[in-house]
Amino acid sequence: MRKLGLRSTKSKKNDRDIKDFSNEELEIYKDKHPKNENFRQDAILPDLETDMPSRAWRRMSEKQTFKTVTPLNIHSPVKPDCLRFVCLSDTHSKLYADDMSNFYVPPGDILLHAGDFTNEGRLFEIEKFNTFLGNLSHKKKIVIAGNHELSFDKTLFAEEHCFEERNDEVNHYLRSQGLKSVRELVTNAIYLQDSMISVCGINIYGSPWQPMYRKWAFNVNRGEEILQKWNCIPENVDILITHGPPVGHGDLTKAGINVGCVELLNTVQQRVKPKYHLFGHVHEGYGLTTDGETLFINASSCTKGYKLCNPPIIFDVPLPPGQSKDSLLESVKVVSYSKEESSSETVIDIRQKDIDNKQLTLKQLKSTLRCSVM
Repeated sequence: MRKLGLRSTKSKKNDRDIKDFSNEELEIYKDKHPKNENFRQDAILPDLETDMPSRAWRRMSEKQTFKTVTPLNIHSPVKPDCLRFVCLSDTHSKLYADDMSNFYVPPGDILLHAGDFTNEGRLFEIEKFNTFLGNLSHKKKIVIAGNHELSFDKTLFAEEHCFEERNDEVNHYLRSQGLKSVRELVTNAIYLQDSMISVCGINIYGSPWQPMYRKWAFNVNRGEEILQKWNCIPENVDILITHGPPVGHGDLTKAGINVGCVELLNTVQQRVKPKYHLFGHVHEGYGLTTDGETLFINASSCTKGYKLCNPPIIFDVPLPPGQSKDSLLESVKVVSYSKEESSSETVIDIRQKDIDNKQLTLKQLKSTLRCSVM
């Protein structure tokens, strides 16, 4: 008996919609996914060729719309009726280096960073990145972790000698500062991990996971395991931020191999359908592409050789009816969708002006940034 939802490798079509399942197959699928309490008829299934992304993309691309997109000029004026988003990724502790003279971060309303802002997630790297964020004029800064933020991954951090600084030294420093997590060091941005923020009526969801890649942070196996992470993404997302790319978009390495996630692309195209999908991870994949519905943005700031020279990528989103930029100074709502991070969906509401005026207590910041995981 063949495995549920998988076709023979001789079949020309490998994708199978769960709506085509028999009642018996649906029951088997539900039994195999006990954690998926909100079972949907349109759920995404693991792809048969998930471990061979180049091969999977060759098959999938036959039915895909694919176009490259020219980025907006970063010197173009910010429009009063649009939110200007400024995108960075994979800056790798270069933002505060001496060689930043040729790297320009344009003004805008909201700064997005798709992870790998450090090299190893060391304390001094995080603190310097946080200082850099605090010197920017953007009213909102939203950050996710990447595979280089070793200390942000609570499972990896629990392993002794996972990075240069000893775990006990890090924990001692955090305790001396009244902190429980290195994530709490990022006080000048909103940190997202399987969680969403709504800004001026625009929903932004962030997730740090990517397919297994050496001994780095937030690694999970391709297929079912990573699909469970993507299943956390709600369907009302306007801007999706992940660290790793989906297959076929900004994921081509220097060797000409696709390394993106098949399940992520299927989730984006078949279920979530965001207007924008921001990521990085694959430095040589920098640029923009579209499938006609979603704009895919690889905003890797560093090249393959870790030279900080790829300009930030900007895009404008028209303000929804009834919204104004004054809302940027008002409430912040962060909703967690991770069962590991929260036992239930939680909404936290704080005032941005309190952050700007540094009137928020550490306890409030910890709750807002959902940091207490170590």
